[in-house]
Amino acid sequence: MKLPSLKRLIIEPLTAKDGEFMFELMNSPGWLKYIGDRTIKNETDAEKYLVANIIPSYNKHGFGLYKISLRNNSKVIGICGLLQRDYLKSPDLGFAILPNHSGHGYTHEASKAILDYAKKDLQIEITEAITVEDNHASIGLLKKLGFQRQELITRDNEQLLLFRKYL
Repeated sequence: MKLPSLKRLIIEPLTAKDGEFMFELMNSPGWLKYIGDRTIKNETDAEKYLVANIIPSYNKHGFGLYKISLRNNSKVIGICGLLQRDYLKSPDLGFAILPNHSGHGYTHEASKAILDYAKKDLQIEITEAITVEDNHASIGLLKKLGFQRQELITRDNEQLLLFRKYL
């Protein structure tokens, strides 16, 4: 798996050792509001979540969510990657960033690199993305990346906007 190399960012697989970062991210206000509470109450819970829910995707699908770190100091600031959800036909672009690193273009930069990687290295032709209707920052980023709004879907009693991009 040769992940993209970027000028400002490092993109690499998550490991169980990223529990401290994932605990912080998964309990950040944006995650809780727009993605949902996964009842991650400590670093150990986050490590277990990584091992059970995120890391297996690398072998199962050949892709997954990756950590985004700043190249200048190696600080992990977010996640970005592809998920294969059982209710979507195509891989789903997912991303989240710590609040104090939003607004600097990091999520756009990482997402664009992941989409290029999906097309060139994984030969993926279509990607999708989901978000809730009031997540205006994610909707704006998806549109900037060239995603088109498709429809409103219901999943676990939640209304989600479905976006699609042909690579």
